[in-house]
Amino acid sequence: MRSFKRIGLFSKQQDSRISSTLVQLHQILCTQPFTIFATPTVASFLDIDASDEAEMADNIDLAIVVGGDGTLLQVGRLLAPKNIPIIGINLGRLGFLVDISSNKLEQHFEEMMEGKFAVEPRTLLQAEVFRGKKKIGSEVALNDVAVHVRNDVRMIEFDTKIDGDFVNTQRADGMIVSTPTGSTAYSLSAGGPILHPSLNAVTLVPICPHTLSHRPIVVSAESEIEILLCESRNVDSRVSFDGQANLNLRAGDRIIIRQHPNKLLLIHPEGYDYYQILRSKLGWSATPP
Repeated sequence: MRSFKRIGLFSKQQDSRISSTLVQLHQILCTQPFTIFATPTVASFLDIDASDEAEMADNIDLAIVVGGDGTLLQVGRLLAPKNIPIIGINLGRLGFLVDISSNKLEQHFEEMMEGKFAVEPRTLLQAEVFRGKKKIGSEVALNDVAVHVRNDVRMIEFDTKIDGDFVNTQRADGMIVSTPTGSTAYSLSAGGPILHPSLNAVTLVPICPHTLSHRPIVVSAESEIEILLCESRNVDSRVSFDGQANLNLRAGDRIIIRQHPNKLLLIHPEGYDYYQILRSKLGWSATPP
């Protein structure tokens, strides 16, 4: 951590529970010769000067996110294209991404300042949406890109291609294209498999398919995935990125999903154990044989 000089502080919007954690974190950081940048929300809690998030992305070399996984997802989409690593601090509940407990903040940071940490790259997705030949939107996702029904309780019909090869046409409530990071999120709820974060793979998980033989599949993260909404079934639909950014779709729209050239860089304390987080979050047996 000694190689980092410019640190950006991010937090959940308008959540007063983070105040004491931010104050403690700021006090710890001020004992070192760091230049500290803070979002307007963080700055309001600490009574320091605020910076615009886009400005921070151009100036920091480390981000610290205080909040939950949803906050880290939002910050991750902003910073990953710039290869800025992120430390996640949770507020009492263990997260899949924010894994440093606020109760052990000082202990972890003392160790990390001595260089005792691990950097873990996470796969990102880049999605582009086309209406005819015109690109109408694009976005980055850390968890998933989900094509789904927007308002009505009706199925959408879509074709799926992988690397230009036709896979199938199906009717379903939608399709989730998930990274290994997102395999424990919406994808898991829809019946998808858990993928270890180190795998260079993505999953395609149908949401409530009409034909039960349509099952999740796992493909290389280097594959190009195309989802085409069939013209014959014009149902209001939407594509969502990490459940946070959305774009409304029409029949005939195409979504092209590829692996983003950058990785999200997560920094963990020394001794980070992914399986321990699975045991805790999913209620698996915590007693080794």
